[in-house]
Parts: sequence; C-alpha cells; structure tokens
Amino acid sequence: MPGNLHFSNSSDSDIPELVKLVNSAYRGETSKKGWTTEADLLDGIRTDEDGIYKMLHQPGSVILKCMVGNKLAGCVYLQKQADFLYLGMLTVSPELQASGIGKELLKVSEEYARKEGCHSIKMTVITVRSELIRWYERRGYFQTEERQPFPNDSRFGIPRQPLEFLVMEKKLR
Repeated sequence: MPGNLHFSNSSDSDIPELVKLVNSAYRGETSKKGWTTEADLLDGIRTDEDGIYKMLHQPGSVILKCMVGNKLAGCVYLQKQADFLYLGMLTVSPELQASGIGKELLKVSEEYARKEGCHSIKMTVITVRSELIRWYERRGYFQTEERQPFPNDSRFGIPRQPLEFLVMEKKLR
C-alpha cells in the first residue's frame, strides 16, 4: 500500500478532480487498467460535475477523499439514512488499484458510520459484477434479497445489457 494516505472531506473545489478520478476508474480505456471497470457493461460517463455537486450537497452526505501525497488516489460517497449509512462510488485510481487503498476507504467509512450512530452500511452493486461482490463479501458485506432497477438515465451510463443492482449490507458492532 502506498504510504502517507490522508483522508478528508471533499469540497466544491474538489469536484473537477473527483469527476476525472471516478470516470477514469469506471469507464473508458483508462478504467481497463484496473479491475473495477464497468466499460464492458456501460457506455458513457459514470458521473459529471453536476452529479458530484448534488451528492456533496445532499443532506447527511459527504464524499471522503484519499490523498497520496498531493495526488487524489480514491474517494467514497457516504450518506446517513435513518440508522444505516449508504456507501457508494467507492473509487480508487486505476494505477493504484489492488494496493490496499480500497480496503482503507472501507475502514474509514465504517469508522465514520459508527461515529454517526449507524448500525450498518448498505450499498448497491451491479448484479453481474461477481468479482466485486466477492471482494465486498471478503470484507464482511453480505448479499441481501433486495434488488433495485438500474437507473434509466444516460447521466449514469448507457447499459449494453439489462442491469440491476444487488443491495449488500454489513452490520457494525
């Protein structure tokens, strides 16, 4: 794992860099350098500046960023909902994937959830992403019976096949 990781809350000034990071990790040719790519499932971009702005300004929300030195290495979206924390957009730069940054982002997210008084963390994962689902399972998340439709909105990408989300959850002690 790269040394000197620093985690902090994102602000509006981080939006352009967050958009670049998230899109590079999920879509297009650069995303294929890492294992979290959705480029074979979806066309288009993963997010835009307006989308990140809305996430940052959602009540109870934060986007935690992970810096390695002065470089944005990863981020995660967290939103408190009732007694659980929703976790989304867990992102690590394709060049730094498989270095432990994703695990650290999850650890920091779980600490954040506990401080917020949450009893669990929930997330959605595209059901056909079996490798990613297994990665989360190895970190204590389990598949629930709940499924959600993939948004019919090109701002989230254009599916190349029918897609749906699986809701995963981790109980916190």
